[in-house]
Amino acid sequence: MKALVYQGNGRIGVEERPVPEIQEDSDVILKVTMATICSSDIHIKHGAVPRAVPGTILGHEFVGQVVQTGSAVRTVRPGDRVSVNVETFCGRCFYCKRGFVNNCTDPAGGWSLGCRIDGGQAEYVRIPYGDNGLTRIPDNVTDEQALFTGDLLSTGYWAAKIGEIKEGDTVAVLGAGPTGLCCMMAARLYQPSRIIAVDVLENRLQLAQEQGLADVILTPGKSDVRSEILKNTEGRGADVVIEAAGGKNTFQMAWETARPNGVVCLVAMYEEDQTLPLPQMYGKNLIFKTGGVDACDCPEIMRLIQEGKLDATCLITHRTSFEHILEAYQIFEDKKEGIMKWAIRM
Repeated sequence: MKALVYQGNGRIGVEERPVPEIQEDSDVILKVTMATICSSDIHIKHGAVPRAVPGTILGHEFVGQVVQTGSAVRTVRPGDRVSVNVETFCGRCFYCKRGFVNNCTDPAGGWSLGCRIDGGQAEYVRIPYGDNGLTRIPDNVTDEQALFTGDLLSTGYWAAKIGEIKEGDTVAVLGAGPTGLCCMMAARLYQPSRIIAVDVLENRLQLAQEQGLADVILTPGKSDVRSEILKNTEGRGADVVIEAAGGKNTFQMAWETARPNGVVCLVAMYEEDQTLPLPQMYGKNLIFKTGGVDACDCPEIMRLIQEGKLDATCLITHRTSFEHILEAYQIFEDKKEGIMKWAIRM
């Protein structure tokens, strides 16, 4: 089969690989039907993910059809259409039992697909712990509607949940890229009074406003973000700030724009260390929540998609087939053509 492989030292390439086989009785083999490219894939390409293993097939955001299951698999069967969870988790360890599946202690646990074990930018893929890592797609939900269930929408749903958003709150989302937009979609479920979107790219802010995801849009450089957020919150600052940008100064912007005793959720993946300037923060009594998504709410997210309460298809600005995946990577990495997300037919 053909697969896109992380070759190390900033290189990726299409290679011929053997079709994966069942290795454990909890495994599932999928025929991948649609995949997309994530910013994490770009981080891997450039060596910014130390755990990533050269020679690994990339891709952790995809959907497919079950072709084979191990003897212990109970929740799916051949022929089922499924979305794939970004994380592999055993369901039995200390962290899994508490819902912290990102920290699963299994050797293949946590974010493994497309990083430490072969992922889904290929014709076929092996999914460990298939009962935990797959969500059946209802017949009335398309591949495109389901495509972001296991990663982007899971991230937005998780961020909104740990942000402890209450009805009537003001939520500021730094970054209106795909992750930030999904955070806004999930934040809407909690009925905040307003969502403030901040980004340097006008087309992203325009999409946020057109889709009814943001009530206020702010562009650094054109406006003083901190002053504008204070103006929109009676001088207090945002009740919840979700940092989904990972830019040079966005960590500072996050804590500066949060109100005293507010919650700051750090969702972005940083490529450089960030400094926590405690003397400057003294008295704000902020709550910081950080880390990688615990993507264990996929069944609930799929239900919300089916009911029309979550719809991330607006993120798909480009479509192509696997034979053009290298070109798709270049466009995505260089942010050309107003790209948000690809839908790549496999």
